[in-house]
Amino acid sequence: MTVKVAIAQMNSTVGDLAGNRAKIVDLARRAHAAGADIVLTPELSLVGYPPEDLLLRNAFYAKTQQTFAALASDLAQFPDLHVVVGLPLQDDAGLVRHNAASVLVNGQVLGTYRKHDLPNTTVFDEKRYFSSSDQAFVFAVKGVRFGINICEDTWFAEAPRRARAAGAQVLLVPNGSPYHMNKQHLRYDTMRQHVCAQGMSLVYANLVGGQDELIFDGDSFVMNADGVICAQLRHFEEDLQIVEFDGANPVPQPVAAPLSTEAQVYQALVLGVRDYIGKNGFPGVLIGMSGGVDSALTLAIAVDALGADKVRAVMMPSQFTADISWIDSRDMVKRLDVRYDEIPIKHTFDAFRATLAEEFAGLAEDATEENIQARIRGTLLMALSNKHGSIVLTTGNKSEMAVGYCTLYGDMAGGFAVIKDIAKTLVYRLCAYRNSVSDVIPERILTRGPSAELRADQLDQDSLPPYDILDGIMQLYMEENRPIAEIIEAGYPPADVARITRLIKINEYKRRQSPVGIRVTHRGFGRDWRYPITSKFYE
Repeated sequence: MTVKVAIAQMNSTVGDLAGNRAKIVDLARRAHAAGADIVLTPELSLVGYPPEDLLLRNAFYAKTQQTFAALASDLAQFPDLHVVVGLPLQDDAGLVRHNAASVLVNGQVLGTYRKHDLPNTTVFDEKRYFSSSDQAFVFAVKGVRFGINICEDTWFAEAPRRARAAGAQVLLVPNGSPYHMNKQHLRYDTMRQHVCAQGMSLVYANLVGGQDELIFDGDSFVMNADGVICAQLRHFEEDLQIVEFDGANPVPQPVAAPLSTEAQVYQALVLGVRDYIGKNGFPGVLIGMSGGVDSALTLAIAVDALGADKVRAVMMPSQFTADISWIDSRDMVKRLDVRYDEIPIKHTFDAFRATLAEEFAGLAEDATEENIQARIRGTLLMALSNKHGSIVLTTGNKSEMAVGYCTLYGDMAGGFAVIKDIAKTLVYRLCAYRNSVSDVIPERILTRGPSAELRADQLDQDSLPPYDILDGIMQLYMEENRPIAEIIEAGYPPADVARITRLIKINEYKRRQSPVGIRVTHRGFGRDWRYPITSKFYE
C-alpha cells in the first residue's frame, strides 16, 4: 500500500508562535489536499530554531503549550493526517526540558519523541537547555512503521539503532541544520552511515531561513535504505513536496543538479539579509558606498534580497577619494536603480583636525587621522539610520575582521554585517558569480587594487600580505585550528604566519564589538568563535 509523506520545508520565526502555527496549518491543508498521510515539519517548527535563552523562561513553555493545543484543534479538520510538529517540552516542576517532536492526528497527540543527542559544539548549545532521552517512538501508517529522530540524533549511531530495534522501517528526521559551504554532501554521507546502514529509508526535513547569524538552507531530501537520493527539495526557499512510499521504499523523483559554491553562498547571503530585515521589521537599509568591491557586493546582495526601493546608497568622499571611486559608484547605483546620495566629509574632517590641533601638536599624522575619517562616515550613516529607521549594513569582510583592518565606530558601525564571514578572495568570486547572472558590478571595481582611501595613494597591500596568503593562513589557523608550525609546513612564509596569527589574536576586542553577521563557513567570527580578549597564549 502506498503511503504519501509531505516534507514541509518551512521558514519558522523564533518566538512567533501564532505565525508558525498558521504556517503549519497552511502546509497541512495543502498536503492533505494532495493526498498526504504524513506531514513532517522541521525541528522546533512551532517555536523557531534556535530559541536560545527563551528556553529558560517558564512563560515561553506556557505559551507554547497553549499554541500547541490550538494547533491540534486546527489540524483535526484534516482526518487521519499525521503531522509531526517540533516543540520544546518542560516538566511540571520546570526542571527537565526536552527538544521534542509530537505526532498530531485527529486533534490528538498520538505520541512524542524526545531528542537523544544534544549538540554542544560550533554554533550549538543544547546542553544548556535540554535533557537527553533514551526512548524510541514508532508509529504505523497503512502498515508502514515510522520512527522519529531529531537532527543530531542521526549524526551518531545510537538513536537510529534504537529506532530500528523498535521496529522502524522509515526514519522521519526533523532538522534545524544550519548551512555552511558544501555541507549537503556531509549530510548525505552521515545519513548513509548511521541510518541507511540500519536498513531504514529516511525523510530529512530541514528548516529554511535566516535567524540572526545562522542560515538554514532547506535542502531537505529523501534517501532509500541503499543510500540513494530519491527526492531533493529546493535550496534556500520554502517548499512542500509529496513523496510516495511503496511500503518502506520511497519512489524516486527527479533530482536537480547541486548549486556551485558561489551560487550557494550568494543565495545564503540574500536569504540572510531578507530575513534579518523582514523578521525584525526594518523599513530598509543604508549602505556606505566606497567604489570598492566590498560595498559593491553588499549593495548587490541587498537589492537582490529586498528590492531597489528599500536600499539607499550613500557615498561620503574625502580629499583622498579617487575620481574612479565616484565614477564607479555612480555607475553601479544607476545599474541597480537605487537611491544614491553624496555627502562630502572634507569640511567635517578639517573641523575635527582643527578641534584636535592643540592635542596633536608636534605629533605626526598616522592611523588616528585615518580612523577619524572612518568614524565621521559611521556617524553620518547612523544619523541617517536614526532619522529614517533604515538599518546600516556594514561592508567589512572576514579577512579584515580577522586582522583588525577595520575601524571601531567607523566602518564597523552598523546593524548587520552581510559579508562578515566572507574572505576577501571569496568576495571577488561572488562578484564574478553575480555578474554572470546580470552585469551589475562595474568591471573596474573588480580589477583595481583594493584601498581604504584614507590617505594618499593607499593600497590594502601596503599594510597586509596579499589576500590569497592572508586568507589561506586565516583558514588554517582560525577555521581549522591548525598549529602555527603546521601552517608554515603548508608552505606559507613564516613571517606572514607570525604576523597574521598575532593580528587575529590581538584584534579580538574589535570583533566583540562588531555587528552580528551571516555565517557561511563552518567557523565564523560569531557564536562558534569564543576566544578570550585578555590572553597571553600565542601558539
